[in-house]
Amino acid sequence: MSSPEEEDDADERRLARRAPIELKVEYKRLNTFFADYTKNISRGGTFIATERPLQVGTEFVFALGVPKLPEPLRLTGRVIWVVLPEEATQASPAGMGIEFQYSGEEERRTKEAVVEKLLKDQLGEHLAARLLGRRPKA
Repeated sequence: MSSPEEEDDADERRLARRAPIELKVEYKRLNTFFADYTKNISRGGTFIATERPLQVGTEFVFALGVPKLPEPLRLTGRVIWVVLPEEATQASPAGMGIEFQYSGEEERRTKEAVVEKLLKDQLGEHLAARLLGRRPKA
């Protein structure tokens, strides 16, 4: 069980509420391909559970396997925080917090719409709306 301090620390790192969801993530690092999993996602970012987190500040492209999409969703992200394996706990597993990066407003709107649809499909309209800070549609 996590302590209130651990929960506060995790909440302070996030800019948007995240939904608990597991999706396969693939990315390349120094000519080596990795396949890890997200543990949660929001319109602004995700957490990738990995024993090999990239350094804070690293920008990279990753492919997010989304059910019902014919191709993985390709996103650019920047590592904004990490939990190293030796610092990991059950409440705070090893991995890296990723902030999505966009080339412009059009890409932001398009990719955020895909994430919103993913949340609705996986969690239902009511919970997705709460996580996205909106009122559910009646």
